[in-house]
Amino acid sequence: MSSQPSQPAQSSQPSHPEPPSPAPSLTEVEAHGVDRIPDAERSATPLDLFRLAFGGANTFSTCVLGAFPILFGLSFWQGLAATLLGVVAGALILCPMAVFGPVNGTNNAVSSSAHLGVHGRVVGSFLSLLTAVAFFSISVWSSGDALVGGAHRLFGLTRGTLSYVVAYALFAGLVLAVCVYGFRFMLFVNKIAVPSASVLFLLGAIAFAGDFDPSYAGVFTASADAATQSLFWPSFIGAALIVLSNPVSFGAFLGDWSRYIPAGAPRRKVIGAAFLSQIATLLPFVFGLATASIIATKVPEYVDPAAPDFVGGLLAISPGWYFLPVCLLALIGGMATGTTALYGTGLDFSSVFPRLSRVQATLLVGALSIAFIFVGRFGLDLVQSISTFATMIITCTTPWMVVMMLGYWTRRGWYDPDALQVFNRRQRGGRYWFAHGWNWRGMTAWWVAALIGVLFTNIPGQFVGPLGDLAGGVDISLPLSLVVAAALFLALLRLFPEPRAVYGPQGARLVRTVEVPVPPITGPGASGDDASLSDPSARLRA
Repeated sequence: MSSQPSQPAQSSQPSHPEPPSPAPSLTEVEAHGVDRIPDAERSATPLDLFRLAFGGANTFSTCVLGAFPILFGLSFWQGLAATLLGVVAGALILCPMAVFGPVNGTNNAVSSSAHLGVHGRVVGSFLSLLTAVAFFSISVWSSGDALVGGAHRLFGLTRGTLSYVVAYALFAGLVLAVCVYGFRFMLFVNKIAVPSASVLFLLGAIAFAGDFDPSYAGVFTASADAATQSLFWPSFIGAALIVLSNPVSFGAFLGDWSRYIPAGAPRRKVIGAAFLSQIATLLPFVFGLATASIIATKVPEYVDPAAPDFVGGLLAISPGWYFLPVCLLALIGGMATGTTALYGTGLDFSSVFPRLSRVQATLLVGALSIAFIFVGRFGLDLVQSISTFATMIITCTTPWMVVMMLGYWTRRGWYDPDALQVFNRRQRGGRYWFAHGWNWRGMTAWWVAALIGVLFTNIPGQFVGPLGDLAGGVDISLPLSLVVAAALFLALLRLFPEPRAVYGPQGARLVRTVEVPVPPITGPGASGDDASLSDPSARLRA
């Protein structure tokens, strides 16, 4: 066994990239699925990544998440501390996930083949589906409610079930249309949405400045009884986790957008763009937090834990001139969130189900999400559904991200983009075939850490895992799953080395490797040249 190569490895990037081709028209439906984006078509920049990631969160639905600290009973300053903790921690966890797109020219679920196996990449697809359904639903719920509420105040529209159904359906249809056209049209929407939504939030600061009181005390005051006081830390951590779920939710999607960035773009700029895009979301988060504290003071019935209604409360405290900006904010911001959530999942499921084109897969996932929206809105508790679902997403997604990032680090950022596409081409074999298409090292680290996270989850009044009370009611699921995923994955790589062929010219970092034959790529479109994979040293010399 050896951790250093005896032969130079082939580069994962072409030595002579093609010159960029003219960008396609905005109204031209994107043809690419999750196949590697040709170098000539990769003309996006880290700034474009910033626009898409920030635009997808600089929205009304993020304001709703920002209101949760107040709904959990925290004061404004306690809520601000929970928000800062959630945003910064989430941004630090998320930002390294941006590098896979430029390196491999494909989305993050496909890139995960390198660490979970050709078949194990479906884990990323499943996680992206859950995330897309959750955040597409949040955007349609919040934006639809704001549009109906604003129309009621402006034009006297009846706030009945039919009004909400029509608003949800129309809004969801607009989002689906943008996703069908693809990346360029989505980028165009976000170029408009980011500055527009920011201006509307700043107008909101003017609208509510007179009513805002940072001394809002919440329920955890000195006069609160012991039972209430005992819920402070569970509520604080729970609020921080709800906030953290927003940046973490982008983990499965960053590659959808960064794959259009040239492979030669500086990694620090790509990572920096992803990090700053989440720090910038403090604008909508603090807007939601501040307005929720005003609602709790002036119209507390709208933050009643039994039936909270942030959107209704916001409209109740808004001056008349701000009704129209609220409607515009709901429309523009909701479009940005909905498209960034839905686009990537439709893209990925077109590869999981090969009979579906990218457009068909997008429409299918959109239809399922719309069904979930109506069930959640009219049949379930909205706030509990959002908070529970969001916590479950980060509990399952974060260990997957840890495996990806540690895998990138141990392999020194080297990948074979062609071998990543084996699953999509319905082939077998290649560097990332491992054991029948599964890399049990990465898979084991993921599911064990995710399971432990679920067992230790503690969302007061909603979901408490079997071991959730062991930390005095504090939810320690996230830090525990992070540590378990990292420690277990590195231990498995040391104890059960991966094939030398999956590492680049500089060899492995920290872990060992083993020289074993790699099965040739066989199946549709495979060439005879792939037989050289059975001799890894021959392929490395190529």
